[in-house]
Amino acid sequence: MTSVEGLLGCEQDSQRTLSPYVTGTSVIGIKYKDGILMTADMGGSYGSTLRYKSVERMKSIGKHSLLGASGEISDFQEILRYLDELIKYDNMWDDGNSFGPKEIHNYLTRIMYNRRNKFDPLWNSLVLGGVKNGQKYLGTVSMIGVHFEDNHVATGFGNHLARPILRDEWKEDLSYEEAVKLLEKCMRVLLYRDRSAINKLQVSKDH
Repeated sequence: MTSVEGLLGCEQDSQRTLSPYVTGTSVIGIKYKDGILMTADMGGSYGSTLRYKSVERMKSIGKHSLLGASGEISDFQEILRYLDELIKYDNMWDDGNSFGPKEIHNYLTRIMYNRRNKFDPLWNSLVLGGVKNGQKYLGTVSMIGVHFEDNHVATGFGNHLARPILRDEWKEDLSYEEAVKLLEKCMRVLLYRDRSAINKLQVSKDH
């Protein structure tokens, strides 16, 4: 027979993110003439308190991809650990090929959907972009595995406040300077309207 203490011990050993603690807000990604641009601010909120001012929420993945995340910072670190293992495994083949952004996006979709099915979700919305063999790719995936590709994507408040601007002003042949200017405009609106946003930004590109 299983003792009550044993059952309690098992329950205590299983630790999950039941609600987010330290979170980052919107990430915006767009395609421009020569590649992909992504931006996010560097704020980390502890509840409604802006606790950290230098949180990096965008990382290079492999040779061809950029990943940005809003939501729980520790869950984002867990996702980066999964991706490190994936890229290491891919490199071990040493066959001259490497994962591109489309493959990474598909992998992240499976990870998020799998964790959601276990009722143990990773509390993040992700933006994944990159360029491989001259092909630009930009997609997003939510914490429950909802995913799509587009010419511009955003997470969090950016979905409501930045994408209307992008729908009006984005065009396929944006120069790098025009693309940065457009992203700055979106981030300025988010700074005014989103209490979790700060005026310290990261901008990354893949081309």
